[in-house]
Amino acid sequence: MRYLLIYYGGSMPDTPAQQARVMKQWTAWFTKLGPAIVDPGNPFSGKVNKIEADGEVAKGAVGRRASGYSIIEAPSLEKATKLAKSCPVIRGGARVAVYETFNVM
Repeated sequence: MRYLLIYYGGSMPDTPAQQARVMKQWTAWFTKLGPAIVDPGNPFSGKVNKIEADGEVAKGAVGRRASGYSIIEAPSLEKATKLAKSCPVIRGGARVAVYETFNVM
């Protein structure tokens, strides 16, 4: 089963040394996940357009601003959640939502 991890909050550190330390933490986490990581994902920019049901487009966040994503494989939502608990973004004060996906095509 695949699970979508959506990250909320967090930020990139200011200095190159701090950025390298954070990237090392992410690399270690992805290595720990091993074959469970399907798509390591990317951070989101602050740019967002919201499309309403009537087709109207408005600039601005939809509720809480998501800051990135990853896709993992796990045998259950509980196991995916356990894997997500060790995500380095949490140490930086961000939150992670774990969404179970399902195949329709």
